[in-house]
Amino acid sequence: MIRVNAERLWSTLEMMAQIGGTPAGGVTRLALSEEDRIARNLLRDWALDAGFTCDVDSMGNMFIRRAGKNPQLAPVMTGSHVDTQPLGGNYDGVYGVLAGLELLRTLNDHHLETERDVVLVNWTNEEGARFAPAMLASGVWTGQFSEAYAHALADSDGISVGEALESIGYRGEAPARAFPVHACYELHIEQGPILEDEALDIGLVRAAMGQRWFTLTLDGFAAHAGTTPMHSRRDALTAFSELALKVEEIGYRHAPDGRATIGMAQVTPNSRNVVPSRVVCSVEFRHPALTALEAMEAALHKVAESLSLRGVAAVVERIFDYAPIAFDAECLARTEKAVAELGYSAKPMVSGAGHDACYVSKIAPASMIFIPCVKGISHNEAERILPEWSEKGANVLLHSVLSAAQEK
Repeated sequence: MIRVNAERLWSTLEMMAQIGGTPAGGVTRLALSEEDRIARNLLRDWALDAGFTCDVDSMGNMFIRRAGKNPQLAPVMTGSHVDTQPLGGNYDGVYGVLAGLELLRTLNDHHLETERDVVLVNWTNEEGARFAPAMLASGVWTGQFSEAYAHALADSDGISVGEALESIGYRGEAPARAFPVHACYELHIEQGPILEDEALDIGLVRAAMGQRWFTLTLDGFAAHAGTTPMHSRRDALTAFSELALKVEEIGYRHAPDGRATIGMAQVTPNSRNVVPSRVVCSVEFRHPALTALEAMEAALHKVAESLSLRGVAAVVERIFDYAPIAFDAECLARTEKAVAELGYSAKPMVSGAGHDACYVSKIAPASMIFIPCVKGISHNEAERILPEWSEKGANVLLHSVLSAAQEK
């Protein structure tokens, strides 16, 4: 079996990490920033130097194409994103893009002609760090958002997506609209500790978790901290404490796949000598099964109602509902075959995070491949992978894509 050039792949990762590199060894390369422009140009130049074409659509999505024998057949797609979080890591997203570039280069090295074109994509604004929501451009491409909506979104400085695309020269003329895709693979770091903890090479991602986000408002009554007896208080913050522990219990009850998180809380009036009158907080549930998400939401409402025993009224508002994604069985089968033939270890997994492949899966067969990352750390300057992990993931991607690209 052919293999990727592992040293070349690692070298491209190291070169890309210098663009927006931070003193602590991470990277800040926000979507449509100057750093993003430089990274895009480097990717484009690498592609053109290897003899590939590079097209850009109106959302700045880059499509690098290696021609096959039959251009009338739907291509096989792979890719991810090169934008990062502020003070992010060197591998989230960009590893999948550069491993995709490496597989195209490897096909060139071995003079392999595929039946179908192979397309490498760099999606714009996957992270959502500068422009919300995340996975914006893949969402437009797959019809989840309108182009007008996306172009009008603005960052904290009031700069719109459309303006930012123009400013870096990546607002293409072609509309961001999906074309037929035979199969799509996204290779990504796990962003969690499971593969490393279990000493496994590859995660076979069969699904992505559904997500439900809520805003909860807990209303008690503000009172003097020194003159109000304990028995007559309607303390919104102590009610929130009970809520927080019950939300954690909901997560544990739906283990191992369930996730329950309170990431934000605001206390009013936020004074040391006033009994808090209000707490507004976020609650987020994730699970790959829709029935479990329904049960988690129902449990949250019961907890909220129980806070009335403390004299606190709780209002639950669902603000985001993202259904679980089941990835394509045939795409997964190709990857399982590649893993077996390469002699790597693997296990089926569920992605706890959203990825561009989740949107692509709505309009084409798609799946994901995970590799370990050190201690599961991601969205952090300390994010790390090992060269051997990088190589194994790229080899699995190579043979998954090659298998699909040779199908007539």
